[in-house]
Amino acid sequence: MTQDIVIQSDVQHMVTNDLANQYRILPKSYFENTLELYVDNSNNNEEAQDELELFLGKNIVFHPIQAEEIEKALSIYYRKERALNSNKSLNVDKGDFLENLLLEAKSLKCSDIHFEVYEDSSRIRFRIDGQLIERYKIERDNYLELVNKVKIKAKLNITEKRLPQDGRITNESFDIRVSILPTLFGEKIVMRLLGQDASNIDLSTLGLQKEELENYLEAVKKPNGIILISGPTGSGKTTTLYATLRLLNDSRRNIVTVEDPIEYTLKGINQVQLKEDIGLTFSAALKSFLRQDPDVIMLGEIRDSETALMAIRASLTGHLVLSTIHTNSAIGTISRLIDMGVPSYLIAETLNLSVAQRLVRKLCDHCKKETNCNSKDFPLNFKFPYDITTYYKPVGCNTCFHTGYKGRTAIYEILTIDPVITEAIKNNTITKLYHNNKDYKSLPEKAFDLLATGETSLEEIYSILINI
Repeated sequence: MTQDIVIQSDVQHMVTNDLANQYRILPKSYFENTLELYVDNSNNNEEAQDELELFLGKNIVFHPIQAEEIEKALSIYYRKERALNSNKSLNVDKGDFLENLLLEAKSLKCSDIHFEVYEDSSRIRFRIDGQLIERYKIERDNYLELVNKVKIKAKLNITEKRLPQDGRITNESFDIRVSILPTLFGEKIVMRLLGQDASNIDLSTLGLQKEELENYLEAVKKPNGIILISGPTGSGKTTTLYATLRLLNDSRRNIVTVEDPIEYTLKGINQVQLKEDIGLTFSAALKSFLRQDPDVIMLGEIRDSETALMAIRASLTGHLVLSTIHTNSAIGTISRLIDMGVPSYLIAETLNLSVAQRLVRKLCDHCKKETNCNSKDFPLNFKFPYDITTYYKPVGCNTCFHTGYKGRTAIYEILTIDPVITEAIKNNTITKLYHNNKDYKSLPEKAFDLLATGETSLEEIYSILINI
């Protein structure tokens, strides 16, 4: 029976990924220039100790442990894809700390980096596959220095500490949106990694089932109308939109987009960055777009009634409009538009498709464990679409880096607009029609299907099932 080794983030950064895997070592503690390391008992020798003292510039003390314990901890704390371009230990005092941090975040496919400060500590967390993971702890004095470095790179005012600030850092391979927020003990920073190439995003790989994909493509092929995708932040809406734009992108079409921020780049598409502080809003950009002879218009988000009405009018005048909207379901999108003041007859005439989506982590096939189904584990008043006797739970292994999950998939709720739906929208009876339609599958039902087939866990879809 092996023990679980816990490595504190304030010593984890003292050993690089390369050294940890090469020497099969793990940092245990650090005090007065002495670094204590767990070491694979088969590699416990003076030669390795001398080499590490030379590399790290510290006194080294070995604590031999079993190979299985080392293997498990390495897979959690020092994944092989974490390797940085530098063999140097990350040190906040060194000028390359921020650069190495960004490179590491990019290599891990991190979407956001959080810098957070508290009364007597500060930390850096990465958002990977939708989950925040603590990566580093740093001293408060070093944190203040790091904040100033970020501000300088983002061309922000380093003397302003009372008001929020937004900026941008342009890197060779990607862009970063920087948001700084004053908090009780200092300034919190969130860096969103942007500028990913969308040339390889394909609709067929996003998780749409065969019939859903056919319905989606049918709506996209129409020369005009509006396609709306709903879901919370981080549900994959932008990825779906860009997969659609990539499909539509050819020399015969003029495609224009306005986004906040521009998260992907795609050659052949005219992309505009929203700048509300100078009056370049979604509605203002849309007015200009209509004078640019567009075939396809993509609005990053419909936020207000003015933008909603203009998008509807643009689709009426022969343009295909793609956008996102914040609602919980495909049906809810119609109610939201009506609440924004869009007449129901206009929605019925212009809406090609309403889509709601969520991202769900998939269980690791190597370690997931079957368990008996207990209705008490499900949300209160949850009604099972059909009976199941078992489902799977996450466990964790070397393959999934002991998270229990490997990869993500999207689930979609698609409302196709046919004559019956059109009439229901006009008569404001769409909700009633939806509840009486046994063939229509909601997001919670789609999520339940993934649970029943063993692709995901109950804890991963619990929040989705609440809405059934």
